[in-house]
Amino acid sequence: MRKEIVLLISAICGLVFGTGLIVSDMANPKTVQSFLDLAGDWNPALMFVMIGALIVATIGFNLSRLKKTSLSGAPFPPIRRGIDKRLAIGSMIFGVGWGIAGICPAPAVVLMGMGIWQGVVFFVAMLVGMRIVIAFDKIQSV
Repeated sequence: MRKEIVLLISAICGLVFGTGLIVSDMANPKTVQSFLDLAGDWNPALMFVMIGALIVATIGFNLSRLKKTSLSGAPFPPIRRGIDKRLAIGSMIFGVGWGIAGICPAPAVVLMGMGIWQGVVFFVAMLVGMRIVIAFDKIQSV
C-alpha cells in the first residue's frame, strides 16, 4: 500500500480516537479519577467507554489475523504471552501514575493539543520515563 494512503488512514484513525476521547470526556483527568475513586463519588463512564473500545478492538484484531502484514507492509511483531515480572511491575507503575494524574498517554496528547499545560508536563515526563527504561534495558543486556 502506498505510504500516502497509510498516512491518511493513520491520520483518520487518530482523529477518530481523539474525538472519541473528547466527546466521552475521557481527556478530562477528573472524569478518570472519579472512575478510580470507588469509595467516593464513583463515575462509571470510563467503564462504558472501555467496554465499547473492547468490542470495536476485538473485531479489528480478529480481522487483522486474516493478514500477515500491517497496512504499511511490515510484518506484525510477535505476541508476548503470559504474565511475567516485567509486565506486572510495568502495570503497577502505569496504574500508580494513571491514578495520581488521571491521565494516560492518549489523553495526554489530546490535552497537549488543547494547550493544557498538565498534558505537556505529563507527556514530557512520560517520554523521560520511557528513555530511562530503554537505557536501563541496554545496561542490563551488556
